[in-house]
Amino acid sequence: MNELELSRKIKERLDEGLALAPETLERLRAARERALSRQRAAVSAGALVANGPGTAARTGGWLHALTHYVVPALMLAAALFGLNAWQQAQREALLAVDPQAAEIAAIDAAVLKSDLPLDAYLDKGFQAWLQGLAASGEDSRSPQ
Repeated sequence: MNELELSRKIKERLDEGLALAPETLERLRAARERALSRQRAAVSAGALVANGPGTAARTGGWLHALTHYVVPALMLAAALFGLNAWQQAQREALLAVDPQAAEIAAIDAAVLKSDLPLDAYLDKGFQAWLQGLAASGEDSRSPQ
């Protein structure tokens, strides 16, 4: 049973239960027709406004691609560019306040890049070795 048949059966059942005068039934039928025609006109006008003048109601197209893919991609790129600029400004401000920060950052990067596992740096023997180097005045950065 499709929608049209269902609506017809519902209308028949409602009409059977009503004992209205024929002129009242005619006024109700006319009001229903006017409401349906207004609803059809509103739907068709909405479709024309949404798709622009002279275009068929179709999905896709360049406007869909622009609003769903290009604009978000540009917004993401702008956000990433802004974040990078902000981080660079923070780095420059830190170096202006503490010039040794660059040297400390370079040492930290060298430690993290080295082949020695991080657990070795936590070893008490390694800490004792470092303190022994500092006490003896040896330079741990000398060429090997």
